[in-house]
Amino acid sequence: MLNYDRLSKKPLLFRSFTGLELSEFDSICQEVESKYPEYEIKRLSKRKKKERTRSIGAGRHFKHSVKDRFLMLLVYYKLYITNSLSGFLFDLDQSNVHRDIRYMEPVVKSCIPLPQKLYNITRRLRTVEEVEVYFPGLKAFIDSTEQEIQRPKDKRKRKNYYSGKKKRYTVKTQYMVNKEGTILHKSKSKKGRKHDYSVYKDEHPITPPNVENYYDLGYQGIEKDFPDLKAVLPVKKKRNIELTKTEKRYNKKHSRQRVIVEHTICRIKKFG
Repeated sequence: MLNYDRLSKKPLLFRSFTGLELSEFDSICQEVESKYPEYEIKRLSKRKKKERTRSIGAGRHFKHSVKDRFLMLLVYYKLYITNSLSGFLFDLDQSNVHRDIRYMEPVVKSCIPLPQKLYNITRRLRTVEEVEVYFPGLKAFIDSTEQEIQRPKDKRKRKNYYSGKKKRYTVKTQYMVNKEGTILHKSKSKKGRKHDYSVYKDEHPITPPNVENYYDLGYQGIEKDFPDLKAVLPVKKKRNIELTKTEKRYNKKHSRQRVIVEHTICRIKKFG
């Protein structure tokens, strides 16, 4: 059975499974454990008094300690495993895994600082000075990424979620980041079959008029469809026609700047 005592003896595995160092985990867990009793009383007190027949604290208790349940939540987030596999690793029933994770999430969120949603702020920017704060160099970088999911049981869903690019069943998410790698906008998850540009047309961030938006070749046609947008794309090579040295230098410069969004997506996938 997987638990804190066993996994903490192997620090490299611990970081690989949770995304945190042992010292980081211990520090956060200490805060979670201190807040948990108050949170649990508040959660149980939400039920109406008429429906409650026993006092708070009676009944079936959780099998694992708060520390091990926190560990299970991080392993689930980091590795994106099924509840069945989590139950096998932590010696729990599948339904108990779902319940433990659902009950632990609110108290963990109160202890770990979550990224601030900046998109509503960036839409209201007016002066150049305000824009520069969130868009250093007046540049934004936009790209989509895919996350593998389990094979859907429904045949129609299988067709919609199958990505021809990844050759897997996926969901697609679009991000906008600034020059420093700060995420300014995230779209809702879309079906893996959908093209990056189709996702953009359905749900795209609105940037200030003086900000340059950098895209890859998957967003061809954006200059025609959004003429008021400052879109910056690389030069596409035509069939049987080589790019000139100037065009190659331009593409290289474009890639060097746009790579920040790739690095940000990489950090997200590594739970960094």
